Amino acid sequence: MKPAAGDPPAIETSGLTRRFGEFVAVDRIDLRVDRGELYSLLGPNGAGKTTTIKMLCCLLQPTGGTARIMGHDVAKDPLAVKEIIAISPQETAIAEHLNARENLLLMAGVHGIEKQAATERSEELLELMALGGRAKERVKKYSGGMKRRLSIAMALVSDPDVLFLDEPTIGLDPQSRRGMWEHIAGLKGKTTTVLTTHYLEEADALADRIAVVDEGKVIAEGTPDELKADIGGGRAMVVEATNISLEAVEALRRIYPSVGEIEGGLEIEAEEVDVYQLQDVLRPMGVTIQSTYKRQVTLDDVFLQLTGKQLRE
Repeated sequence: MKPAAGDPPAIETSGLTRRFGEFVAVDRIDLRVDRGELYSLLGPNGAGKTTTIKMLCCLLQPTGGTARIMGHDVAKDPLAVKEIIAISPQETAIAEHLNARENLLLMAGVHGIEKQAATERSEELLELMALGGRAKERVKKYSGGMKRRLSIAMALVSDPDVLFLDEPTIGLDPQSRRGMWEHIAGLKGKTTTVLTTHYLEEADALADRIAVVDEGKVIAEGTPDELKADIGGGRAMVVEATNISLEAVEALRRIYPSVGEIEGGLEIEAEEVDVYQLQDVLRPMGVTIQSTYKRQVTLDDVFLQLTGKQLRE
């Protein structure tokens, strides 16, 4: 999906803020999401991701700043915004006594889609989300993963310009989660998609760009590779060692700014680490190096460096 020259971005916010009394849930967030992009808001529970989505979907009024969807102001022109967006919320809003096809046709009716077009769209989405083989079964018999896929299909019935997926794989087992990734990845380039998640692997695998959110603020933004490169070129050296002292760590930090203590040793985030230099620095301090190996920097490393805490799945 390539925007025409002069077209506004799919989403643009400036200083977007939401307060609940004295508590600031979303704190002056600036976002720009291009058309056709799969954009992820990554952060822990309570970071402000869902509150941001609710404001963008006109479900919650901002208390400061502005937000536009395809050029329409969410506060001043909510009806125009609602016509071009859809959301698959954390809690799936599906009728479990109906089957998948009936749920999709019901949603099509809500959007005023003509019967033949609704039928064609429903069949297309059943195939897209791999539900065609069980389309006649009542939804109450579906697994959690199937219900999530149906929820996304229902959000796509109206062929929205912008789709919001709020924690689409929460509560799924790892195998079902990865299966869902394949369906979400199929939306790339077709529908502008905003994905909120606290799963690091999910954002890494799916997103074109990621906004790292913590305590209501965007603290970093970029492609997964850019975010990793910003903290040390994309690789880390693990040093398994004994007798590590604070003095030894501080000595290494004068050479490599990002040095952390881990169980059984140290971790240095840098593209290249000179093992001989490590020995020259650490041996006089009584540190015994047992082994060293490299590993790829992850988004967990990014979050740890940015916030001083780990984002566990």
